[in-house]
Amino acid sequence: MSIDKSPLDQYKRINVVGTTGSGKTTTARQIADRLSLPHVELDALHWDPNWTEAPLAIFRERIAQALAGGAWVVDGNYSKARDLIWSRVELVVWLDYPLAVIMRQLAWRTLRRTLMHDELWNGNRERFRDALFARDSILWWALTTHRRRRAQYQALFAQPSHAGLAMVQLPSPRATRDWLARIPAASAS
Repeated sequence: MSIDKSPLDQYKRINVVGTTGSGKTTTARQIADRLSLPHVELDALHWDPNWTEAPLAIFRERIAQALAGGAWVVDGNYSKARDLIWSRVELVVWLDYPLAVIMRQLAWRTLRRTLMHDELWNGNRERFRDALFARDSILWWALTTHRRRRAQYQALFAQPSHAGLAMVQLPSPRATRDWLARIPAASAS
């Protein structure tokens, strides 16, 4: 897999994937802004107030509604909804960064969110003690799922059923910045 050299503004349904903390939402927003496409954040559809997971049927219905249009950029890795997304997606962008990069980004993001009391989705906020000490800490999650997520995507992209899907594997934030710079701004397209 390599960086797709096709004109990037030809894609109207894009999924940005990667390990927790890789920058999926930021990258998806940048793509959506440059292409003037709606941005869909799966975490916002998945998390109800008080960090409660939406029931599967409701989560999938929210996704189906959000992706009902003909153009969008969606970010997230939810395997329980991948069929809804990948059955319609034209391009998958994989942020495949080294674990050290992800942990650094995630630590800074979590620190900023906790200090600024940023609301994420539906009133949910990250709390410093939970980020570091909870058994379901976001940092621990990233650390323990990075290798599995990488193997999972390598296997998914190798499947014959995904052979016709355009894919971009970006191995570093710099590669991502360079790739994003190739997307023409909406006002110029």
